[in-house]
Amino acid sequence: MIVGKVVGSLWATRKDNKLNGLTFLMVQPLAYDELPDQRDIFVAADNAGAGIGDTVLVTTGSAARASLTNGDVPVDAVIVGIVDSIEVAHE
Repeated sequence: MIVGKVVGSLWATRKDNKLNGLTFLMVQPLAYDELPDQRDIFVAADNAGAGIGDTVLVTTGSAARASLTNGDVPVDAVIVGIVDSIEVAHE
């Protein structure tokens, strides 16, 4: 799983019919040891009602497809949760 921040939206008027009804958001993974790289931003289907600025939990691969009602949807990343808080122990 990936923890990231929603930094934008994506619209696609022409797409596979199985993607109809899904919302697509741009997610930047959080990095706690260095500044994030803009090239790390990826697209994730939203299954949690997230919005720009939210910190989210993203699952990828076959687990992403399994999190949707129809497991036959061609997605590789799905937002499955909105994070309320994160606590990281620094040593």
